[in-house]
Parts: sequence; C-alpha cells; structure tokens
Amino acid sequence: MPGYLIFILGASLLFAPVSAAARTVTESGSGCIPVRSVSEDSLAFHAGEYLKFTMHYEWGVIDSDVGWATVNLDSLTFNGEDAFLCKVYGQTTRLFDLFFKVREDFRSWFTRDGLRPLRFTRDTYEGRYEARNDYVYMWDMTGESRILADVYSSSSGQRYVELPLDGCTYDLPALFFLARNMDFDRVVPDRKYPMTFAIDDDIYHVYFILRGRETKKVKGLGTVNTIRFSAKLLAGNVFTGEEDLTIWITDDENRIPVLFEAPILVGTASGRLKEWSGLRHPFSSLVKRR
Repeated sequence: MPGYLIFILGASLLFAPVSAAARTVTESGSGCIPVRSVSEDSLAFHAGEYLKFTMHYEWGVIDSDVGWATVNLDSLTFNGEDAFLCKVYGQTTRLFDLFFKVREDFRSWFTRDGLRPLRFTRDTYEGRYEARNDYVYMWDMTGESRILADVYSSSSGQRYVELPLDGCTYDLPALFFLARNMDFDRVVPDRKYPMTFAIDDDIYHVYFILRGRETKKVKGLGTVNTIRFSAKLLAGNVFTGEEDLTIWITDDENRIPVLFEAPILVGTASGRLKEWSGLRHPFSSLVKRR
C-alpha cells in the first residue's frame, strides 16, 4: 500500500509501498472510532481549512527534508448532498526527485453532516511504481452496502472489485477528519482502539493508543500543548509492524497534527506542521511561537 504519508496524516499518510498482503487484527473486532457528535455544527474543522506539512527523513548521515504535503478542505454539492471535498497532495523535493520521485494525489468526498464517505480517488507515482484507485460508496439501507472499486497498479494491472462496507469503514482522508472528532471522554489511555479503512483492493484494520498529554517543541513552529498517540501500521516492506507511528495533535478544539514520526525498515520518516489557515477554532495550544 503506497502512500503511507496519507495514513500518517490520518492518525493517520508518502514514500514507498507497504505489503498489501499484510493485515492487522484488532482486539475489539470493531472498526468504529469513539467520536463525539459528527453533525456539521459540532465538527473540529470547516471548509476552507488548509494545512501544509514538511516531510523529513533520517538514516545514518542523511538528515534532510525530502518533501511536503498539503491538505485542503472545501465544500460542495455531491450528487445532491452537502459534502466536503478533501484534497491531499504530496511530493518530493527537486533534489530528492533525483533519487526517488514521488507524487501523491488523494481526493475524498464525504457528507458534511455525519462524515459518511461518498467517493475516493487516488493517483500515485513512486519511482517506477504507479497506482490508481476510484471508489464509489454504494450505501444500502437493507444491509447490502459495498464499495465499487476500480483499482490499478503497475504491478497488478487493472481490477474491478467490490469491497465490504459498513458504517465504520472509511478511506484515508475521510478517516483523518473523522479521527479529529474523537470523544476523549470515552477513550482510555493505553488501550487499543480500532480503525478500519479501505485502499487499493482490500480493507485494513489497525489500531491507535492514547498516550496522554505532552508539551512538545516542534521545529519551525514552536512549543505546543499536544495530545500524543501511537498507532499500529501495516507490516511490510516499509514499516516494521510494531507500534510504528507516534503522532502529536494540538490540545485544542482543532486537533490538528503538528508532528508525526514513524521508524521504517531503513531510517525514520517524520513530518511537521509548517503552514495553516482557515482553522475553525483558535490555535490556542501554540503557547510559544518560534
């Protein structure tokens, strides 16, 4: 599953594939994140939000920023429903392009009230690897909901598959925004909580763990009051399969990630918040600007 940058952003998210054969079994067997109200007037975000992250890589003598990613949230009408459109775009720098050129373009449409996914597309170029996804979410009140998935990869070719769909299954950008509405009154520190998402031609189950509050210095940003999580990623040819990801989100009503780190099989990948605009709430957790 290429495009891990997108997953890191989702508590989630760029630079190499994870084995699609890997699957993690969660403790509870349910993929629902405990969230507070997801009605539009109660969300942690609104249309017009913009986030930009700097991607960093460390291995031996290499200690360099290698790319960037942006997250844009807009509103629109999708098939007659009031919806959000999230655009996530990431790429390597010109210098790193010489070694391993990456371009990632994820787009997700989901309802403004309830955050129910409607459509998802992905366009990935990583070195010589290419992958494309086009999902249509077919919601059926009789219990026959499914995802119609048109998927392509340069390694497996074109495939048309149907994926199972329930109220706890999201694509990665939609999962990112859902997780920002987590109900902390229902989340117990150090307990594993499941997340379920679809990408390529499969459904994956991972988990996150709330680790507690921490005041964190973030390069280029400053000192931020944060809430720290760890997350289980998919074992494969990038991640180790242990609790790879640590993510720090703002301890305010915005709940945006300011720093994330993931040890990979060769080195450590990380990202940090660089720019933002259009937040719904004051950035009150930023206690000292650098």
